[in-house]
Amino acid sequence: MDLTNWNWHNFITDDRIATLIALALNVVYAFVIIMVALVVSGWAKGRVNAIAKRYPRVDATLFGFLGNLLKYVILAMAAIFVLNRFGIQTTSLVALIGAAGLAIGLALQGTLSNLAAGVMIVMFRPFRVGDFIDAGGQMGSVVEIALFYTEMKTYDGLQIIMPNSDVWSQPIKNFSANPTRMTDLTIGVSYRSDLKKAQAVLEGIAASDPRVLAEPAPFIKVKALNDSSVDFAYRVWANRADWWSMQCEMVQRIKEEFDANGIEIPFPSRTVFHEGGEAGGDPDRAAAA
Repeated sequence: MDLTNWNWHNFITDDRIATLIALALNVVYAFVIIMVALVVSGWAKGRVNAIAKRYPRVDATLFGFLGNLLKYVILAMAAIFVLNRFGIQTTSLVALIGAAGLAIGLALQGTLSNLAAGVMIVMFRPFRVGDFIDAGGQMGSVVEIALFYTEMKTYDGLQIIMPNSDVWSQPIKNFSANPTRMTDLTIGVSYRSDLKKAQAVLEGIAASDPRVLAEPAPFIKVKALNDSSVDFAYRVWANRADWWSMQCEMVQRIKEEFDANGIEIPFPSRTVFHEGGEAGGDPDRAAAA
């Protein structure tokens, strides 16, 4: 091509200059929109986190989720504005995204169910970070509540990561939800023991332990007459922090007090009566039995 004979006036027309100026302005507008969206989304997330610090009793996980959700909503709106600046029809784009989202949703049903369960856990808060729970067949202290999984730590230091769908789809037992807990023991004594004395010993153990709460009052009564023992229901309440140590120490103390007071704790036994030889019995077999 002979550039010496090229007519630049035919190439640089008013329409093309206007198009270039409009494109440059759109690029500038898009850059401004993106920068403003980043600043506003970061500010909005920071404000939500600041609210979380003002209300320490409310689970911080909820505010973290809301902060991230608000941030991405603002960024998504900014992306739509940018596309509109360049003349892209967002209506058809939204329809395309919806169709793609449906296909992806069918392919990722398990992952989306974990996400949905995570949202329900964050919103309804059946447990919080630090609670000791029994969920999905696993027991441990909650370390982290994410949107797709829940991390727990067992009493012996093991890490458990469970999908949120498994946590939400089964009953959740939260041992840390209430400030007090009841120790429910079944104490058996022999039929030869003095029941009133045994009950007095059990009541004295409960009354002398400062961890036992006066309200609700201890309940110590005969519960059942079993094959080998007379069973007492021994129910006392304690603060949640004292419950485990109190229960372990109380079982030991009951055994020691029973021994000191001559109260027998029976073990299962069986007495076999065998007829003599006149009724067809075998004395040697009876001796072996």
